[in-house]
Amino acid sequence: CFPPNINDHETSTDNVDDSNHDPHFEPIVSLPEREVKTLEEDEEELFKMRAKLYRFASENDPPEWKERGTGDVKLLRHKEKGSIRLLMRRDRTLKICANHHIMPLMELKPNAGSDRAWVWNTHADFADEEPKPELLAIRFLNAENAQKFKLKFDECKEEVRKTLEGEVKRNADQVAEKLEDLSVKDKPESSEETQKPKEEKEKAEEK
Repeated sequence: CFPPNINDHETSTDNVDDSNHDPHFEPIVSLPEREVKTLEEDEEELFKMRAKLYRFASENDPPEWKERGTGDVKLLRHKEKGSIRLLMRRDRTLKICANHHIMPLMELKPNAGSDRAWVWNTHADFADEEPKPELLAIRFLNAENAQKFKLKFDECKEEVRKTLEGEVKRNADQVAEKLEDLSVKDKPESSEETQKPKEEKEKAEEK
């Protein structure tokens, strides 16, 4: 409990109105303001919607679906790399409950016939910092929201596929250029230069 006010039993000798008194106390330790970065600063938000996320806990006996959190699920594109990831944070705490790249082979499947939930696999989810494969499920408020998510998810898959194909083509072109440079360096001397030794050899044989 709080200690009694030391002035409770004393009579003030000053007729001062303290009703508007607003004391200001300086903090004992002054902490500098620090900018908190979420790594989303370099990304463009393509989609955002409230949902509830689950993970399949295969390590439990028996295996079961465990709730990971409720919050906004986002699809974010990196402004320079062009990669796209799915990010979801819990309400209030903002703790990450899903964080993985969108890949072309990912497929959203209906969850137990529900029209407002989807299930999919990811080989590397970084929600717990260490990457690990997860079977995830997400549920939306209604079927309309679920369809909007799937539509954007599939669009992102196609965009990532084209980006990866472009990278493969660029890498192949670079390899071809290097091989061409090597072949140019390894080419034999010009025909004029090779003709001289041949003529000298023929003259020597005639003698």
